[in-house]
Amino acid sequence: MGTMAYDLVIIGSGPGGYSAAVRAAQFGLKTAIVEKDPKLGGTCLHVGCIPTKALLHSASLWQEILHSAANGILCDNPRLDFPKIIARKNEVVAKHAKGTEFLMKKNKVDWIKGRGKLLGAGEVEVKTADGVQVIETLNVIVATGSEARMLPGLTPDSNSIFTNIEILNLQAVPQSLAIIGAGAVGVEFASIFHRFGSKVTLIEMLPRVVPVEDEEISKELERLFKKSGIRVETGAKVEDVQRTSGGVSLHATLSGGKSETIEAEKLLVAVGRKPRTDGIGLEDTRVQMDRGFIRTGEFMQTHELGVYAIGDVVAGTPQLAHVATRQGMIAVAHIAGRPVKPFDYRRIPGCTYTEPEIGSVGLTEAEARAEGFHVRVGKFPFMANAKASILGHHDGFVKVVADERLGEILGVHIIGPSATDLIAEAVVAMEAEATVETLMNTIHPHPTVSEVVGEAFNAVYGLAINA
Repeated sequence: MGTMAYDLVIIGSGPGGYSAAVRAAQFGLKTAIVEKDPKLGGTCLHVGCIPTKALLHSASLWQEILHSAANGILCDNPRLDFPKIIARKNEVVAKHAKGTEFLMKKNKVDWIKGRGKLLGAGEVEVKTADGVQVIETLNVIVATGSEARMLPGLTPDSNSIFTNIEILNLQAVPQSLAIIGAGAVGVEFASIFHRFGSKVTLIEMLPRVVPVEDEEISKELERLFKKSGIRVETGAKVEDVQRTSGGVSLHATLSGGKSETIEAEKLLVAVGRKPRTDGIGLEDTRVQMDRGFIRTGEFMQTHELGVYAIGDVVAGTPQLAHVATRQGMIAVAHIAGRPVKPFDYRRIPGCTYTEPEIGSVGLTEAEARAEGFHVRVGKFPFMANAKASILGHHDGFVKVVADERLGEILGVHIIGPSATDLIAEAVVAMEAEATVETLMNTIHPHPTVSEVVGEAFNAVYGLAINA
């Protein structure tokens, strides 16, 4: 086949890849995006962020219906149509996959369907259905993403042992579900299926759930999970997994050394994700690797001239869609010679869509103290907030970690209603280098759950009003 010339070829069409393609086109770069899957959007759209949030939304609605009598709304004999829930999830995904394809057409980005591989500086090989195509390009962005890690000796299937991919296609709510791993993926699926009626057991090797979060956030989520009926075992190690006629059998050593065999109908393995960097030609370049991840500079450039990397493949990067997108903006601006500044990794928001939600940014209290800051902490509970009471979701709190001397905002950690939306205010404040005093003097509308954020900043100096 013939040779085509581009300013930029992007391998991978997840949020980082397709966003970078649009920005490149806006900057006047002739751009192509290479995608091995039949649809654009990557893991996030098809088997990650979007489908899981669709299921979480349905789970929330189901709980609202089950408990609607408290609001004077009587629903006799409510029924759960789980296949319809899965179908709606698929409809949402399909809609946005088409939307991503439209964006490529609108911005005149060529979509090359096939598996991309670097041939060295300036060339990308694409294995397509029609053969092999070699593309000449001035620049390449590697945006191939990540995939679920599996425990040694285990392979996922469509019947009993799942990753985030297989579990999304269940057609019935399992009677019981065991989950290995209590990071964001594990706790979100625990929250989904517990609310749909599964008996959920959550097993985590580390001492606490959501271990990247502030310790008080982890403690609160574990408390609320246990209160709701989810079994949580931290400091536990799964030593053997066997398929059985009824599903799976797990032999685990629990905290304190006690051994137990845990039976479940289904098992979700959620022990992290590994970068997709094998087989894409990196060994033929000067790109430097770190345990399978790609090392980059502050503008996402690798050690191979003209080769950039963004998203889950980048060493030291939180595996978050919005991080990949921002990295794509930085890489494209650098390629196009536009003004750009690298972003501060301490100002990346993290969101976990459990019930209750978690939103966080910046240093935890322990991290701030370890770095030598003189720390002041402000906390305010949602229990004291009128809007939270109206919503019937008043568990959790907002926690502000600040520097005592300058009033610098070091971190904000939220667990409670709308936490994943509320955290944006803290991110903006930190990016603008606002102080605790700035947020204390910011008017928060009443009645809203955002008032808890304002109260937490006032609490840093012991000046909260409603507690």
